[in-house]
Amino acid sequence: MMDISTVLLSILMFILMYIYYQYKKVKFFEKHGIPHIKPWPLYGNMAAILFKKTTLFHYLQDIYNVNKNAKYSGFYDFSNPNIVIRDPELIKLIAIKHFDHFVNHRSFFNPEVDPLFGNNLFSLHDDRWREIRNLLTPAFTSSKMKGMFKLMSNCAENFVDYLVKDSKEKPLEINSKDAFCRYTNDVIATCAFGISINSMKDKNNDFYILGRKAIDFEGNLVTLKFIFVEIFPKISKLFNIRIIDSKVDDFFKKILEDTIRTRDEKGITRPDMIQLMMETRASKTGPTLSIEDMTSQAFIFFLGGFDTTSSLMSFVVHEIAANPEIQTKLQNEIDEMFEKTNGDVTYEAVNGLAYLDAVINETLRCYPIAGFLDRVCSKSFELPPTLPGAKPHRLKPGDFIWFPVFAIQRDPIYFYEPEKFYPDRFIEDPKGTLNSPAYMPFGLGPRMCIGNRFALLETKVLLAHLVSKCQLKPGKKMIVPLKISKRSSVMTAEGGFWLEIQPRNQ
Repeated sequence: MMDISTVLLSILMFILMYIYYQYKKVKFFEKHGIPHIKPWPLYGNMAAILFKKTTLFHYLQDIYNVNKNAKYSGFYDFSNPNIVIRDPELIKLIAIKHFDHFVNHRSFFNPEVDPLFGNNLFSLHDDRWREIRNLLTPAFTSSKMKGMFKLMSNCAENFVDYLVKDSKEKPLEINSKDAFCRYTNDVIATCAFGISINSMKDKNNDFYILGRKAIDFEGNLVTLKFIFVEIFPKISKLFNIRIIDSKVDDFFKKILEDTIRTRDEKGITRPDMIQLMMETRASKTGPTLSIEDMTSQAFIFFLGGFDTTSSLMSFVVHEIAANPEIQTKLQNEIDEMFEKTNGDVTYEAVNGLAYLDAVINETLRCYPIAGFLDRVCSKSFELPPTLPGAKPHRLKPGDFIWFPVFAIQRDPIYFYEPEKFYPDRFIEDPKGTLNSPAYMPFGLGPRMCIGNRFALLETKVLLAHLVSKCQLKPGKKMIVPLKISKRSSVMTAEGGFWLEIQPRNQ
């Protein structure tokens, strides 16, 4: 038996060896002559983010600005070196032309322990990702969006009518993020699962409650789990450390099983991704999906629609409320649409609202919900020299690269007065601005967000109903001007989103 002093000494030696190992790793960029901000031992460049001194997006902006002549710079995610690509043309080269070298995202989830996250389209790798992407893509074509439009419009109309009714006596102040989560919850429930829910009336429906639970990544315990899984993936796997509550797994699996059983028994066919996945059961050539596989894909679709789209709506509506001249211009365009359609909301009419498009696009430029994108190198690849006179840098399989979307879209080189919310930039130069390699709110290349059309359509139809019936102002609790929260790991407003609503006098 070892005495206590031997045990303590062994632990101390282990800690010192670990610190030395980590310290050697954080010399990587110095060794390769890549511009970077000096890291801390163990924390790398994550200390200021973990201690809530800044946001990850703004810190990456600092990394981005370390040397404005560099094609790329360096960021230490704890002890893991990540190449941050600054040059939009180089990003385009990597994400499109040489995509076969950078197919995968970095995976944080063990599919055996966290199947909802570990087996979904975002987390899948290589050929399995290609199979599932090809399978699901037909669910998001223009014709499928058109088929779902009426369902979305009904959800939006019910949602806005509820707000109008509640604001008739006096102006109503709401937590807009929470409210829009309820709207997106209803849209996903009806469009993907065929379930009719009104989350403004039924506040505590399971779909909404467990959706909130699934996206709650801000608690201290969840944060610690994320950090532990990232630093010690093998130990995490050994002890089955999971991020997502098993109740969420069980709920979505049961929902999917019930949906499939009902469709099979009643011969129901719907133009959605669940139908496409169900059809794999009879396939002899393509991929065959188990219930667990289907649940994972349906869940990531739910999560994207529920959380990221409601965040986009919150930012859009805040900017509309904070800029009366933009709101007036938008009201005029939407009122004119209703006059032309005799009060009807049609797929073609909503997609013809050019100024609404511009407002949404400008919001995505200022507040890209995915403030950065990542890729993992799968085949050896040579980057050009980061600076004139420097040597090329060879990426090895397993190396990480990041695309700093927020920083690039706030760079005055690419966007005039980038800190100004100015939707007309997308009217004045629609093709040039939208097609700029510096504009990538949904990503780019084959791994571009598969649900971007769905997200944009449910946002447009909501705004068409909301702006036509309501006058919007920033709520009294809203921090103005808007600041991006340092306390959250996702793109959101400091202090939350607060909106004041009153019916329009029409």
